[in-house]
Amino acid sequence: MEKNLTTGSVFGNLALFALPYLLSYFLQTLYGMADLFIIGQFGSVADITAVSVGSQVMHMLTVMIVGLAMGTTVSIGQAVGGGDRRLAARVTGNTAVLFMGVSVVCMALLQALVRPIVAVMSTPAEAVEGTAAYLSICFAGVPFITAYNIISSVFRGMGDSRSPMYFIAVACAANIALDYLFMGVLDIGPAGAALGTTLSQALSVAIALTVILRRRSIPLKKQDFRPARPVMGRILSIGVPIALQDGLIQIAFILITIIANRRGLTDAAAVGIVEKIISFLFLVPSSMLSSVSALGAQNIGAGKPDRALRTLGYAIAIAAGFGLAASFVIQFSAEPIVALFTDRGAADGAEVIRMGGQYLRGYIWDCVFAGIHFSFGGYFCACGRSELSFLHNILAIALMRVPGVYLTSTLFPDTLFPMGLATAAGSLVSVLICLAAFAVIRRRGRQAAV
Repeated sequence: MEKNLTTGSVFGNLALFALPYLLSYFLQTLYGMADLFIIGQFGSVADITAVSVGSQVMHMLTVMIVGLAMGTTVSIGQAVGGGDRRLAARVTGNTAVLFMGVSVVCMALLQALVRPIVAVMSTPAEAVEGTAAYLSICFAGVPFITAYNIISSVFRGMGDSRSPMYFIAVACAANIALDYLFMGVLDIGPAGAALGTTLSQALSVAIALTVILRRRSIPLKKQDFRPARPVMGRILSIGVPIALQDGLIQIAFILITIIANRRGLTDAAAVGIVEKIISFLFLVPSSMLSSVSALGAQNIGAGKPDRALRTLGYAIAIAAGFGLAASFVIQFSAEPIVALFTDRGAADGAEVIRMGGQYLRGYIWDCVFAGIHFSFGGYFCACGRSELSFLHNILAIALMRVPGVYLTSTLFPDTLFPMGLATAAGSLVSVLICLAAFAVIRRRGRQAAV
């Protein structure tokens, strides 16, 4: 399970670690993509909107859990890089206690807030009941979402990005099969999408726990599960800024969804579909963030900061190159891609495709800029400076992303293209702030060395 990432080719380590991570993200994204695709084949525009709104709320919750778990990945990575296996075990035990307690509280709180959340999202009236049913079932599965992500964070901190990929592959296959059963055969609409997702997540956790028990590769003792303030403090000091950052990013996207929902059911469905497509294309930038965090943490823990810097450079090149290629292709294929998620012949189907194509053509440029600032974010986390990631994202949201989308929606009521460009402009602001922060860190590092 454990793999040393502090020796050998930097690019090779990045590629070998990032590829399973990328595939894991791909499979996890298929959860939402499959839900939306299958509901589009068997349901109405209102059902599509219900699943897209509900899954966006769940995505926000999931990325916050993943962000918080980044504290575990970095802490274990630094311990492994420094050769301290006992500390790695203590981090693992404290993570389990901390996260499972948080997940139970969140589950109870969210169940009580289903209707207010649906209202805050400005969900179109036709989709309210479907969205509420979807969220009620998914919120019951919060402990499973949490368990899967903390187990994955432990594996990745120890240099193993393959095992989480295997866990999620089985779960993804189960989710698709269950979606066809619940939404196709049984015809229970958005609630069926939620049931498929929740049951498949429970399966992934069961598989992961079975593997851990059989391998016995984590030398845990009873005392590792006793809360230790320094250990939990370290996890939270790294994870909380990332969780808040990811949460606020998702709040920004939810505000964008609210703006789109107020434009009507057609625009709401178009934006919901494009958000799913973008989440798929963002797999490469996201995998670079997580890979740079894990590899950088091990190398910094081993006293090899130059290798961490080289990892950052390769990650930026890969992510930005992918973003440019995707942006070029989308300019010629936006409508056919959106059409995969709705029926052109259905009521309002053609209009959803047209508006979705406009939004996607503008939004896609976000892949270029996001790839760069995600890579920087991973490096800041590896250095224990996750607050810098929080800072640049908050500033980008407040200065550009949300106000830009609101203004373009108001000024251009007949098209979604300018709204898409406004989201990309928000990431450009993040890139500029990241470059400035990186320059300051490097200058201070040189001064300290002297």
